[in-house]
Amino acid sequence: MKIAVIGAGSYGTCLAKHLGDQDYDVSLWCRNPERAERIRETRVNTDYLPGFKLPQCISVTSSLEEAVRDRGMVIGVTPSQAAREVLGAAAQFFVPSVVVVNASKGLEENTYDRIDQVYSDIFSDDIAQRAAFLSGPTFAKEVAAGMPSAMVVASREHESAVAVQEVFHNPLFRVYSSEDYIGVQVGGALKNIIAICAGLSDGIGFGQNARAALITRGMAEISRVGVAMGADPLTFLGLSGMGDLVLTCAGDLSRNRRVGLALAEGKTLDTIVSEMQMIAEGVKTARVAYRWTQSHDVYAPLTTLIYKVLYENLDPREGIADIMGRDQRPERD
Repeated sequence: MKIAVIGAGSYGTCLAKHLGDQDYDVSLWCRNPERAERIRETRVNTDYLPGFKLPQCISVTSSLEEAVRDRGMVIGVTPSQAAREVLGAAAQFFVPSVVVVNASKGLEENTYDRIDQVYSDIFSDDIAQRAAFLSGPTFAKEVAAGMPSAMVVASREHESAVAVQEVFHNPLFRVYSSEDYIGVQVGGALKNIIAICAGLSDGIGFGQNARAALITRGMAEISRVGVAMGADPLTFLGLSGMGDLVLTCAGDLSRNRRVGLALAEGKTLDTIVSEMQMIAEGVKTARVAYRWTQSHDVYAPLTTLIYKVLYENLDPREGIADIMGRDQRPERD
């Protein structure tokens, strides 16, 4: 199978390398023509994944048509906010039987849509129906280094999930299948918000007890929001839920956790964003999720906290004090 990877950030590049290392014919689309040329010449994406050489079976291009034409599988790894624009533009070049795989983790800002809803708008019904959604606890550098990892892929059509499993699986990269395409996306998106919260707590110096509590209550919040969106609550006990949440909240490679650490230092959001070369999806997802939970009357105190810290200049210590001072309630509520 010929495969296209759309998005040459750290994660897109690592997935392309993972597939290239298995001798798949892979095209990697990079929006920036100059960067694409540098990667072609050096075989290294020095901006986003330095230190890892791409195999020769990976072609690099800034042309969407060249990237996706005649490709049986197209993997979208753009920032979530760019999925509609980029994948929508690429769709005209798809083969009719293409399987599109989303590997981005976020919600669209203006519409509050999940990526499957974006796909339903920009693709034909049959392509949107068999789209698959890949998620799980994977840092790009560790995948690129061939360290053991596991993910989950979900689709409305079982055959699509199986096809993605077969493509990605190798002895050090295990892929599980799921039918809960909503839950797999929601877990991957909302865990980024909780990771900002965990970084904020760590940066203030609240300790590991607090971090453990935030992860646990964050999992409850993700499940509550996910169920309201139509997800199976059991999905959040798996790789795209608890697995990804633990990694992103505690791992030193987590961009979203670093946002929280920077907030604890007193940095403004504008400063944090300007200093980060790679996008932390949780920054925009927090705004989308806050507005969605408010409009659907879903209780989401941690999402509310991070939204107000990021966008209403709430003092983090004051916000966390408010969280701790809420009325007592049953754990399962």
